[in-house]
This record gives sequence, C-alpha cells and structure tokens, in this order.
Amino acid sequence: MQEKPLAQRIEDYKSGFYKRAGGVVDPLPEDALFFVKDYYDYYKTERGYHPRSLNSNDGWNAVGTMSFLNQPILHYSNEIRSAVLIIHREKAHSCYFGKDAYANMIKGSKYTENKELYIIPDAVHTDLYDGGGKDAIPFDKLEAFFSEYLK
Repeated sequence: MQEKPLAQRIEDYKSGFYKRAGGVVDPLPEDALFFVKDYYDYYKTERGYHPRSLNSNDGWNAVGTMSFLNQPILHYSNEIRSAVLIIHREKAHSCYFGKDAYANMIKGSKYTENKELYIIPDAVHTDLYDGGGKDAIPFDKLEAFFSEYLK
C-alpha cells in the first residue's frame, strides 16, 4: 500500500471528516472529453442534480474505494450458474467493462446458455438513469429475460 492513501485515512480519522475526491467538473471546460460532457449534462443540470448527490457535488471519499484495489472481482465469474444479463450502452466510455466482464464470465465456463450481453445502440452512460429523453431503457428485453429465467 502506498503511504499517501494511508496518510489520508489517518488524517480523515483525526479530523472526523472524509476528504472528498471531487464530483463532476464545474464549470465544464470547452475541451472536455465526451463522457465528461455526458456526466455534466446529467449531474450538473436539473435532469439529475441533487444537493446530496456525490457526483453532483464533492464526489466520493478520496480513499473510500481502497478495498477494491486487490480484489480480483472477475476471477471467478465463469463459475456463476445463475442467469446473467449484462446491459451496457454502446457509446458509454465504460462499455468495454461490460464486454470484458461478459467475455470473462463465459470463458471456459460450463454455464454459458443463460448468459447474455445486451448492448443498447447509440445510448450513452447516463441514458439508463432516466432515459435521457429517448427510449434507451430496454424494458422489453428485461421482461423477456426475467420471464425466461425467473420461474
């Protein structure tokens, strides 16, 4: 473990306050990356802003996710027997997470027949939060999958 995160945890403990990592950038720079503009459009506007939203304001604890650093969260995913539907947005910057998770889950697995990756065409990351003003939430797909596997 690096000394910097540990020092921050000690400082947080002594002060009784968790240092925040920062939420969505504001004001939005003109040259912001697409996904940053997408987040801004949701978290910093009436569409998704909330006074207690971490992304709308100060962000998450600076050292709050340290426990995930050494977790091989996908290591045993190919042993999952239950049905899994991974839904991702085609234009989300994180789409590769869903694709990688699915590929890892079926790689060498005996349990592939009830696994599916569903990519929503033209949708960005925040479109699934509220529909993004378009029909981006695949309710028909969800209904069909649940009807098939939740008997």
